[in-house]
Amino acid sequence: MIHVIAVITAKPGQRAKLLEHFNANVPHVLAEAGCFEYGAATDADTGMKWQNAWGADTFLVIEKWASLDALKAHSKAPHMVAYAEKTRDLVASRAIHILNPA
Repeated sequence: MIHVIAVITAKPGQRAKLLEHFNANVPHVLAEAGCFEYGAATDADTGMKWQNAWGADTFLVIEKWASLDALKAHSKAPHMVAYAEKTRDLVASRAIHILNPA
């Protein structure tokens, strides 16, 4: 199994629009062979002083894939290519962390 944490930062004020496109794409990704989990998460409002918040423009994508090959196929899927084109002007930065279970 492969775990992925993607940290996506939208251009200022564009997170809601970016998440709209992301959420519209989720059913296509979940239908991919080897996809066990794929969803977005934003900061929880906990009031805990020790919480490190990502901020109002950032969301994380939490993913689990059966294999590295499934993840590679995902990155080339037509719906992902289309998503990248639709959201290109909304994204300020992204960092993709590919992890093995410990």
